[in-house]
Amino acid sequence: MPQTVLFLCTGNYYRSRYAEIVFNSLAVKHNLDWVADSCGLRLEAANPGPISRFTLNALQKLEIQLQEPIRYPRPLTLADLESAHHVVAVKESEHRPLLSQAFPEWLERVEFWKVDDVDCAVPEVAIPQLHELVTALFDRLAKLPKT
Repeated sequence: MPQTVLFLCTGNYYRSRYAEIVFNSLAVKHNLDWVADSCGLRLEAANPGPISRFTLNALQKLEIQLQEPIRYPRPLTLADLESAHHVVAVKESEHRPLLSQAFPEWLERVEFWKVDDVDCAVPEVAIPQLHELVTALFDRLAKLPKT
């Protein structure tokens, strides 16, 4: 049974989805017994479609194919947290307060990054930063002993 890394962002539409898909692509390519999933802390009903065009464009440049149909964003549940072996929230200043409200007992178990959403950083800045962090996490988890 693979171990799970769970990526969190606000809407589960852009950053966490990119992280999930890139991580899973790396895991398949390198035969790592980990799988990524992602959820949102406060979903936005106004998002057009199931996934951000910025995410789609970046994945296309990496030649990562998405399985159809592409799932829609989904909210974080306690079961998601309980089943994850490692949890990452992609922007601490944005996500720590949301986690604190909904799941305060999980704060100490979450790794926080500092990747801005489109309101603070253009995708040409945020996506390479996110990619570097996902790759570094992948490398770290790949070095852990198999359980």
